Amino acid sequence: MSPFDDNDRRALADAARTIDASGMVPGAAGNLSIRRGDRMLITPRGADLGAIDPLDLVDVSLADGSTSPAHDRDSRASSESALHRAVYAAAGEGQDAVVHTHAHYATVVGTLVDELPPIHYAIAAFGGAVRVAPYETFGTPALADAVGAALQDRTAALMSNHGAVVTGRDPRQAVAKAITLEWVASVYYHAIAAGREPRLLDADDLAAVVEQIKAIDYKIAA
Repeated sequence: MSPFDDNDRRALADAARTIDASGMVPGAAGNLSIRRGDRMLITPRGADLGAIDPLDLVDVSLADGSTSPAHDRDSRASSESALHRAVYAAAGEGQDAVVHTHAHYATVVGTLVDELPPIHYAIAAFGGAVRVAPYETFGTPALADAVGAALQDRTAALMSNHGAVVTGRDPRQAVAKAITLEWVASVYYHAIAAGREPRLLDADDLAAVVEQIKAIDYKIAA
């Protein structure tokens, strides 16, 4: 019996539409998923994220990537299923949603640096500076491994010459964090485009941000 109910399917389809409307997934690029136990529900291969039928979402085993025998649609799991499985393997407890985008500034920054540095305190939402996974061909185990490594102790990673991936407790938070990551990347890009070395936050600054978030129950990405 599938661990995903109609509410799960609607929530993931709604998140996909929000990501589509954000402009962070040109064409059929990008994919989203949620996790329940040892399974994930993921957007279909080649899907228009703005018009997904919740019944076309694909229930996949995290262990081996196989599709549930109960799936009775023609839709197939995203070509980045291996990436999502690796992300869940690396993700901390409670990180049960993944959003992968080809967001403009995140993609540009991923071609320029080895990590997106702490240029704004919002980066605390991801655990600190966001690492850039080295380039690997899309849909391959090598890409999955590279991104999994970049996500250690983080909830976001950039993907060199490709895009970005974030995790969240649910689809809504993961979408909010994807939007936040793109904004931070845009701030960094425009700072370096100005031709000067930007001021960055240090470890003490970020530690103070984390303490303040706890003290006032502040939500950087709700």
